[in-house]
Amino acid sequence: MSGNTADRILDTALVSFGTRGYDATSLDALAGALEIRKQTILYWFPNKEAVLSALIDRSAAELALALEAGLEGSGEGWDKVAAIVRAVFRLAARRPELLGLLREVARLGPPAATQMVGALDPLVQRASGFLESEMDAGRMQRHDPRLLLLAIYSTVIGMVTEVEVFRAMGEDPTARSLVRRRADVLALLRSALMTPVEE
Repeated sequence: MSGNTADRILDTALVSFGTRGYDATSLDALAGALEIRKQTILYWFPNKEAVLSALIDRSAAELALALEAGLEGSGEGWDKVAAIVRAVFRLAARRPELLGLLREVARLGPPAATQMVGALDPLVQRASGFLESEMDAGRMQRHDPRLLLLAIYSTVIGMVTEVEVFRAMGEDPTARSLVRRRADVLALLRSALMTPVEE
């Protein structure tokens, strides 16, 4: 096999877990998609749970890198919030399976969700500190920072991953509709977060 076999297994699992779901994906199906034997997967990962665990760590690191890249040169205050939202929407366009995995892990609950929360905790701590400082400075309305982060996460991830909901509402998932949704999310968040002085 060309390339790192473990990475190829994780790449294929990411697509399947992030689009079809963890429960709907068997190791046999992964092996078939990779055109390898199931025993090859078991050589690298002792079971499906180990594949998911490795995938969570790798995906959390990829998400952190994408958000860090989005923050580079983003400015201060609202500009940072907007930069993060734009980075997530770019990721949705480029790697929808990654955000689909986040949604799937949240659905699965512990221990997978606990692992993802732990892996993303440094980002959450940093974001909470940023929001707290913006609130203290009077640039953002006062809210519980962690609850606010959860609301922002739910809104943004829902807007980029719930493709079937948008189809049911008569909106085809196109690049143009993704840009429109991003603008809508930014407007919603700005009105909810910013103090009237900042607007």
